[in-house]
Amino acid sequence: MGVDLMAGATTTTARLVTGRPPRVGVFDSGVGGLTVFAEIIRQMPKAELIYIADDAGFPYGPLSDKALIDRVLFVLEPLIESERLDMVVIACNTASTLTLPVLRSRHYIPFVGTVPAIKTAASLSRSRRVSVLATPGTVARDYTRDLVSTHASDCRVTLVGAADLAAHAEAEMHGAPVSDSVIGAAIAPCFVSDEGGRTDAVVLACTHYPLLLARFEALAPWPVTWINPAAAIARRAATLAGEIDARGTVPPPRAIFTSGSACPAAFRDVLLAGRQADTDASVLPEPSRIAAC
Repeated sequence: MGVDLMAGATTTTARLVTGRPPRVGVFDSGVGGLTVFAEIIRQMPKAELIYIADDAGFPYGPLSDKALIDRVLFVLEPLIESERLDMVVIACNTASTLTLPVLRSRHYIPFVGTVPAIKTAASLSRSRRVSVLATPGTVARDYTRDLVSTHASDCRVTLVGAADLAAHAEAEMHGAPVSDSVIGAAIAPCFVSDEGGRTDAVVLACTHYPLLLARFEALAPWPVTWINPAAAIARRAATLAGEIDARGTVPPPRAIFTSGSACPAAFRDVLLAGRQADTDASVLPEPSRIAAC
């Protein structure tokens, strides 16, 4: 039986808190979760939002399953208590598959996870040729393969584990972009052409990857639909929050980096860019809603 990583601690919508804005933490191993954070800002304007980046632990890929679970618990559990978080969004595919069952067994607040948007890709693909651009860890998970068999059994699905692409996104955010040739080589396996057609949908199965979307589009050998789950994750969080009974001023978003360093200069740029991989027009957050870190 599969585990619904997108679900919260309950299956019904419930008011999280009364009398103050709910505090929602968005957690990732680095800056990749900013793509989800920007969407949550847009869809939950009455919530108090805190971005939690475990940049001191980045990358999570080389960690064993146990080490990754231990690391997430070590970082996140004290903040759940000290920040009095009412909900946590795990904006990381690998961390979601491993840590959400543990977190949900230890805490009563809702947790929302991140999963590869394979179902969406299959519904949008006309050629029935879909690629999933992910980290090697996500590609290796049984959970990912179960999603393919459940939702895309009639598609030719290519799983692409890009070993260093998340690190390249981190570098880009810190003002040190890698070359086009490196990015082009990383995404090249996603583009498959055969006698029946060619790839027309690519799932961005790591929250870091939408940070490089403009470069992906420029370097792609042909146009495809790039599918980013950020909007769906934000919708799920907003649904779980339900009607927010918040009085007074909502504090602006803020960020916590475990390394103790300041947010990268591109933090505001990412929130204002609001790039979507789908066709929905995005309403961007106003600058006044984006706090300095």
